[in-house]
Parts: sequence; structure tokens; C-alpha cells
Amino acid sequence: MTTETDNPLLAPWETPFGAPPFDRIRPEHYRPALDATMAGQRAAVDRIAANPAEPDFDNTIVALERAGMPLARVARVFFGLASANTSDALQAVEREIAPVLSRHSDEIHLNGALYERIRSVWARRDSLDLTDEQRRLVDRYHTIFERSGAGLDDAGKARLAEINERLATVGTLFSQNVLADEAAWTMVLDSEDDLAGLPDWARAAAAQAAEDHDLAGKYVITLARSSVESLLQFSTRRDLREKAFEAWVRRGENGGDSDNRALIAETIRLRNERARLLGAESYAHFNLADAMARTPEAVSELLQTVWGPGTRLAAKETAELQALIAEEGNNFELSAADWRHYADRLRKRRYDFDESELKPYLHLDNLIEAAFWTASRLFGVSFAPVSDVPLYHPDVRAWEGKDRDGSSIGLFLGDYFARASKRSGAWMGAYRSQHRLDGDVRPIIVNVMNFSKPPAGKPALLSFDDARTLFHEFGHALHGLLSNVTYPLLSGTNVATDFVELPSQLFEHWLQEPEVLKRFAVHHETGEPMPDALLERLLSARAFNQGFATVEYTASALIDLDLHMAGDTDELDVVAFEKAALERIGMPPAIAMRHRTPHFLHIFSGDHYAAGYYSYLWSEVLDADAFAAFEEAGDPFDPETARKLYENVYSAGNLRDPAEAYTRFRGRMPTPEALLRKRGLDEGPRG
Repeated sequence: MTTETDNPLLAPWETPFGAPPFDRIRPEHYRPALDATMAGQRAAVDRIAANPAEPDFDNTIVALERAGMPLARVARVFFGLASANTSDALQAVEREIAPVLSRHSDEIHLNGALYERIRSVWARRDSLDLTDEQRRLVDRYHTIFERSGAGLDDAGKARLAEINERLATVGTLFSQNVLADEAAWTMVLDSEDDLAGLPDWARAAAAQAAEDHDLAGKYVITLARSSVESLLQFSTRRDLREKAFEAWVRRGENGGDSDNRALIAETIRLRNERARLLGAESYAHFNLADAMARTPEAVSELLQTVWGPGTRLAAKETAELQALIAEEGNNFELSAADWRHYADRLRKRRYDFDESELKPYLHLDNLIEAAFWTASRLFGVSFAPVSDVPLYHPDVRAWEGKDRDGSSIGLFLGDYFARASKRSGAWMGAYRSQHRLDGDVRPIIVNVMNFSKPPAGKPALLSFDDARTLFHEFGHALHGLLSNVTYPLLSGTNVATDFVELPSQLFEHWLQEPEVLKRFAVHHETGEPMPDALLERLLSARAFNQGFATVEYTASALIDLDLHMAGDTDELDVVAFEKAALERIGMPPAIAMRHRTPHFLHIFSGDHYAAGYYSYLWSEVLDADAFAAFEEAGDPFDPETARKLYENVYSAGNLRDPAEAYTRFRGRMPTPEALLRKRGLDEGPRG
């Protein structure tokens, strides 16, 4: 049994940058550390609630901020590794601790005496001589406790706690089931015929995947997005494309212990009950009330703004791809498993643009440097590699970020390659957030991705979509690294869900800037920059296939909204619900949702994006308009525009309401026109 003195999670972290001592942490350390820090927070909260002194900002709000910091330190490490480098032992702890943490959170948020102290401070906020930041912190705590049910009667609180505990368990099971389905499936390519159409870099990635699965000498396709999408795009074997696509879209829907359909039905039912307890018409109404959008009607209006133009453009794209199939002497109907393959072939023909021709210029190391260089041009920060920091996997790399004056802004970790111990997708996480509550605490930020790992000694070459993902996640990382606030609750990415994607999606724009590509898109063997002609073809093809991209995303967002507005859904058959909803909105048959419901991790592995997947599109309205500010200035790195962006978005955390933050940057709120232009949806009738 570990004790506090020998548990590295509880001892001081005397490591460079105060990083977690990953080299010393073992699975058996987590539960004791979580239990100890929960007990410490519980005792601190009891002291705050029982304090006989009149509630004020310091003895209530600041005290509450400090009370949760030890638990947050341990939980960030645990959940970071549970997503990025899990194991059977970690998953067992995760299943065990999820309901315990939920109960612990509810004990705090449903504490009547504590809530009365917070409400007292909030009611007197105008007379307490608070700074703007302190007022914002008081407002956020009051909102959080109100939305957590602090004002309910005892029976309501008890039922709400039961619901939250069960949802925590169900969300954990959902995520683990998707990971199990992804880890269990492989497609072995045995012959040259099986490899037909795959470029050399895709074959090399499949060979490395085979080695990782103890099948050296063969080639393996996995359900990591970079692996399966490469096969769908390039393989000339339609039967293999169909087999891989079927496995990809059926994750979480294969029967047995990893089937998520019953968990989804239970989740929707419990979320609806929770919303009603808290006085909301539906879970969508409840969750959106604290977002920029505010209402489901506002979300629906935005989604419909792009759905009509998107489906019309997708219909044109479908006809073009179908014509290409017929031209080649085939008579089958275009399917979702075919789309990426024939779209790639049409792009080659129309723009003389071949992804395989582009990929040698998109070396992972160069693109990392491109992201760093872009951040330097915009915000004056720089990044230097460090080698003395403990890391949780051999593939993880570390850099120190520095400001213009050479002072440290924090530690940045990059974890780029797919593996069986990592859930799919890409994300930013924080092992420590920035704040100045107790000294100048600098953040530790990680980007986690799932690029195909090359064989030893070979370069890691990315697709353009991979490169865009890298820039996207580094935009999130900058939001965490550049944070400049006093209080942890307001730090970095702790903002509304439909605002948090603005810094990430906006940063993607600079990847397509010729100045960036000419400098960093250089051939991995010759060092020659991307030829101007190839660069021109790349940029001219930016709006290609945007009907498909718009439809596959927006369909997922519409289904998410529909599910969370459906009301009572006893005996919900989520697959039938999905099918009926897609028929109602006129989903093109040759396009599949980007995330089908049985594996829709965004909305079912937790509730952060529940009724909130629209956020990427909402933020895209913002990011298209925000980048237009640089275009209007005539310089993609215009210093004055970058300064306003830094002060009001990247460094500002949750210091103010998102609409106010954006308006301070841009001078006004945006309209969808810039988004429609960006996606090539601004021509012809709209609906």
C-alpha cells in the first residue's frame, strides 16, 4: 500500500518545470492520491461553509479556488493518461473512480451553506470594490452552482446526484467501448494486389502498423483515422474500401460488451431528467443557456444556413463523381465508402493536384516548426526543445515556450503518433493551467494526435488534413500557453464551448498562407521548397469537396441537437432515430455522418459537447470573420491586429463574456457571410 510520503502524485514535483513525474507514477498510485486530495478538498470546503465571518471574495471565492487545486493536479495526470496512454489497469481505475468523483463534485456543488455564501458575495458584488476579473470569477461561480442544482430542494438534490453519478459511469464505459472496438479491428494486407493504389508512404505506415501488431513483414490497416482514411482515399480495391469503411462506421455498434446503443439511450434519458430538474425544457435548452448561442433555435438557424447550400453543392459533387465512375466503365452507384477515392481522383484531374505529390513536402518536424514560427510572427513567442523532462511515452516530445523577453511561458508537449493505448482523434490537454493565485504558475500543455507512425529511420509525412489538424490543436495549445489571468477557473480554454474552438480554427488559416508553405513545405529528401505551381494548385483546390465536408459535419451536429431536444425517449433505438432524422433532413445517401451516434465521443464520453457539436461551425463563423481582419489590414501577420487578437482572445481566458471579448477584438459581432465564402457556399440560392 502506498502512503503519502512515497506516492509521487502527492509529493512535491521536483522536476524540471514542475512537470508530473511520469517516470515514477504507477497505476496503483492514482486511487490513493485521488482519495487523499478529495478528502483534502472536502475538509477545505467544510471550513469555508462553516466560517462564521461574513462571506467575502477572499474567504469564500478565493478559498474555494485554492481548495480544488490539489485534486485538479492529480486528476489532470490521471485523465490525461487515461486518454493518451491507457492500460487495463488505468481503465479499471477509471471505471471505479468516475462515480466517486461525481459524488464528490455533487457534495460540493449541492452544499447549501457553501451556496449561500457564494450567493451572498454575488448579491453584494457591486459594493465589494472588486476588479473586473474578480467580478467575473464571482459571476462564474454563482452560475456554476446555480446550474449544478445548488438551489434545489433536498429531494431534487438527491436525485440529481444519482443521475450525475450514473452519467459519469456511462460516459466512461462509452469511451472505453469505442477504444475497444478500435483496438480489436485490423485489416491485414497480404499481397501486392491488396496494396493496389496505395502510395509508398501509405505502405510504409501500414508496414509499421503491422510491426506494432507483431505482424512484421505484412501490412496492416487500423481504425486510426489517418490509417483508414488513407486506404479509403487511395486503394483501388473497392471490396477493401467497403470492408474498412463498414468497420469504421460500426464502432460502438457491433453487439457484445462494447456495444454503446443501450448506453446512449440511458444517457439521453438521464440528461433529459436532469434538465427538467433544473427547470429547462430539454437538455439542449439547458446546456446552451451558458453558451454563446444561448438557445437551440439560434443553433438550428446557423446549421440550416449552411445545410441548404451544402447539400446543393454536395449534389453537384455526387453527380461529378458518379460520372467519373461511369466514365471508367463501371455501373455501381457511388457509396460513402467510395467518396474519398473518387473525390481524390477528380481533384487530381481538375486541379492537377495529387495528395501523394504533396505529401513529401509535409514533414511532421517541419510543420511543427511552421506552427512555432507562425506563433512567433503573431505573438512574439518562441519554442526550444528540452530533453530533461520526464515524459509518459517514448514518442512524446517537449519544448519550452518563451516570451519576447526570454521569460518562460510554459511547457509544451507533443504526442503525435497513433497507438492502441490512445483513443482516436486529436485534442489539447493541460497538465497544469496558468494562473497567478499563488505565484506565477506557468502552464503545461499537451497536443495529442493520431498520425500514422513511420518505420524507424523514415520521415513522418502528413496529409494536408493532418497538417491542418496539427495547426488546429496548436491553436488550442496557444490558448492555454498564452493565458494571462489570476484565477484558475478563468484560465486558458475554460471558456464557452462554442468559443473555445475560435483560437484553434483561426490558427488553421496560417497553414494555407504562401509565406508559411514556401518556408516550411520543403521536400524531405532534397530540401527544395514546394514548387510554385504545386502551391498554386493546392491553394486553388481549397474549396474542392466542400459540399461533402459541410454535409458530413453538419449532419452530425443536427443529429446531436435533435437527440438532445427529443424529450422523453423511453426505449430509444438510437440507430433508428439517427436513420429517421437523416431521412427527414435529406441526407445525401453517398455521404456518411462524420461521427455516427454509437461512437460519437464528443457528445457521449462526457457532456462537454453534448448539444454542442455545432460549436465548430459557430466558431467557424467567428474564425472566418477574424481572419478577414488580417486580410483587411493587407497583412496576415499585421502587428496591430495580432495585438488585439492576443489581448482579447488568446491571452484573455474567461475574463469576460465571449461576445464582449470578440467585439473588443473585431469591433462588432460577425455574420455568416465570411463562413459561406470560406466554404465556397456563397453562390446561388441559399436555404
